[in-house]
Amino acid sequence: MYVLMCPCIRNPDLRARGITTESDLKLFSGAIERCERFGIEIVPLPCPETLYLGSDREPGTYLERLDTPDFVSLLDDLEAEVLEITRARGPPLCIVGVNSSPTCGVDMTYFGSRKGEPPKIPGRGVFLSRFMGIPAIDVGDFSRFRIYLAAPLFSRAEKLYNISLFELLRSYFFDVYLPQEVGDDTHHRDLDEHGRIFRTHLQALETADAVVAVIDGADADSGTSWEMGYAYSRGKPVYAIRTDFRMAGNKERVNLMLEQSSSVVTGEMDLLRALKAPGA
Repeated sequence: MYVLMCPCIRNPDLRARGITTESDLKLFSGAIERCERFGIEIVPLPCPETLYLGSDREPGTYLERLDTPDFVSLLDDLEAEVLEITRARGPPLCIVGVNSSPTCGVDMTYFGSRKGEPPKIPGRGVFLSRFMGIPAIDVGDFSRFRIYLAAPLFSRAEKLYNISLFELLRSYFFDVYLPQEVGDDTHHRDLDEHGRIFRTHLQALETADAVVAVIDGADADSGTSWEMGYAYSRGKPVYAIRTDFRMAGNKERVNLMLEQSSSVVTGEMDLLRALKAPGA
């Protein structure tokens, strides 16, 4: 099991001068950590821009710096190298790219302006676009793998469904915090135990990259709703799964405030796609 990874994620010095921020480095570190956490081998892609322009280069768009026959010829050679890797090793889990890169963008590429259009355009960069048969995930999405699973946890049915979601997410290389595994869940627990459980959950929310929330029922569970609101206030993405067919209003699946502060899906595969799970 391996991923093809843009080499600047492991070596940011390969990027154009002055474009790497602290937030970029955090994302790069998270992507590498995810691979290490789940035993995913990293196979670095070649860097067409470094090979063509050198490592000490100014930022620029594809049209400004790379739109030449020589660069197209270089891409032809590098494409052949990468395809040989996939033939020898089998298909990778995915390509981990870097959005806005002229060559290795996934959802957005710094292509250049034609007829006054914006220089950034949707789609893959000119190198990754040669591998459309291989799924590609931006490093920002791939690095977001620590999940807090917010859900009601009071009945056996609820706990079993939570465990099924936990196992599904783990199978797609997410590190999942399951609150029902923490603390005494009987009526014998005292106020000190209440405080300890609260602090443990709060710390897990702080370190999570995202929250997955189960919002089935006539109304969403109160604790789950609190966790969703807290995550939203901290700028963390919230993905809410509602398999319940009942509607809260003419256009709302659930409470308006919860729906507007999260991405609501209606099934497990939709959840995996929303999370941009590798292999989903």
